Amino acid sequence: MSDKEEITDKDFPQEDQTDSTTNTEDSTSSTGDNWEEKYNEINDRYIRLYSEFDNFRKRTIKEKVDIIGQAGADVIKDLLPILDDFDRAFAMKEPVDLEAFYEGISLIHTKLNQILIAKGLKSIDAKGEVFDTDLHEAITNVPAPTKADKGKVVDMVEKGYFLKDKILRYAKVVVGQ
Repeated sequence: MSDKEEITDKDFPQEDQTDSTTNTEDSTSSTGDNWEEKYNEINDRYIRLYSEFDNFRKRTIKEKVDIIGQAGADVIKDLLPILDDFDRAFAMKEPVDLEAFYEGISLIHTKLNQILIAKGLKSIDAKGEVFDTDLHEAITNVPAPTKADKGKVVDMVEKGYFLKDKILRYAKVVVGQ
């Protein structure tokens, strides 16, 4: 055959037309059903996986809220004896001995401080330190009493605190210029 000759049906062997069309329709319909079943199966798996993930996300959020709430409850439970001590101190209408009253308040303060330290609270000592914007918040600047005090914290207006190595509150300070 040359390039210019046309290829016709005569060049290929013929099959029985009735059988081939029937087979083609059967295979197409079974293949179509197979794809539809596969699509439905994959879609069902996707929906179930999505639902499972959504339930996991909701459960995790609820657990986090519960843990935070429980942590708060533990701290409050530890602070209740301090509240009781203050109630007893204020129940005295007139302190008989002012010095003993002051000593009692000092003991309550020490007890509170020990509980907070046990929970991870640590104060930031700022007075006399070099001003550090990562630890201190400058309220105002004043003339430094000496040249050595320039750029240092001259006075602390409000203490700063760490909670387990994370800053809970910056120390409010007065800086010498």
